[in-house]
Amino acid sequence: MEKFDGVLLSIAQECQGGVQEMLDVIFSFLARKTDFYTGGVDGAAEELVLEKYRKHGKSAWEEQKKKKLRHEEADRKSKERREKEEKELSAEPQIQEVTEEEANKIEAEEKAKKGEVKTVAPVAKEAEAATDDKAKEDDEEDEADKGKMKPNDRNGADLDKYNWGQTLQEIELRVPLGGAYKAKDLLVSIEKKHLKIGIKGQPLIIDGDFPKEVKLDESTWVLEDKKTLLLNIEKVNKMEWWNKLVVEDIEINTKKVQPENSKLSDLDGETRGMVEKMMYDQRQKEMGKPTSDEQKKQDVMANFMKSHPEMDFSKCKFN
Repeated sequence: MEKFDGVLLSIAQECQGGVQEMLDVIFSFLARKTDFYTGGVDGAAEELVLEKYRKHGKSAWEEQKKKKLRHEEADRKSKERREKEEKELSAEPQIQEVTEEEANKIEAEEKAKKGEVKTVAPVAKEAEAATDDKAKEDDEEDEADKGKMKPNDRNGADLDKYNWGQTLQEIELRVPLGGAYKAKDLLVSIEKKHLKIGIKGQPLIIDGDFPKEVKLDESTWVLEDKKTLLLNIEKVNKMEWWNKLVVEDIEINTKKVQPENSKLSDLDGETRGMVEKMMYDQRQKEMGKPTSDEQKKQDVMANFMKSHPEMDFSKCKFN
């Protein structure tokens, strides 16, 4: 089925009337170019359409429920993280006013300690110098990140006209439309490296290149409450964070991205395979054993030696 997605997406983009027009085009084609309506018994075509509608509708609703649960879980964890940060912030020592008498007492205690301070002054100075050096190093390391935006709680950015978040697998984009609209009123074009979003007859809201490629066949959009456009855009590379939605946007600091904990079962087959391989190789290295790639090479060499007993490998060195 997926091999036709490219063709169908190009048709969908040409249909200015949205899904309604696309369905009209498809059924018109079936009526004009095939015997879909007349090739079977009366009512067979209608029953076939309903059968396929129920089949794919069920899977679509199941996938929608899974995405909703993932988003709710991400929101819940983000809320917990914010509450934890607020709690830690409130637990920090607060500045308190003291009376003149208390201030004099504190000053006297400080003067009494001066003798002790003198004996440890060299050590304190060294520690202070080390702290200053460390701070200087941190400043130098962060120099490249100056001017970058701190990610929002969805690891994306809240901009004037839209906001977006991300996981390693996908981008979630929300575009408030500033009014109530129907799907046929919107212009939405998702290409491998370009995104175009707007309301017909008005200036485009987004018209820019993605920083990375996306999967067209797994990227979708839906109109929520007629007022917000929601897009789920699937990444091609599922092992990196995006620093912007389109190249014209201000960058976010991906070093401050806070990924949510994921289960391997939540990942797609390809990503899960890569993660499992990385985990296996890491364990092998910790035990001083060969990684999966090194093991494959050793197995190939062992099979070759077994197949050629007449050859002497005793003086060969293998890396």
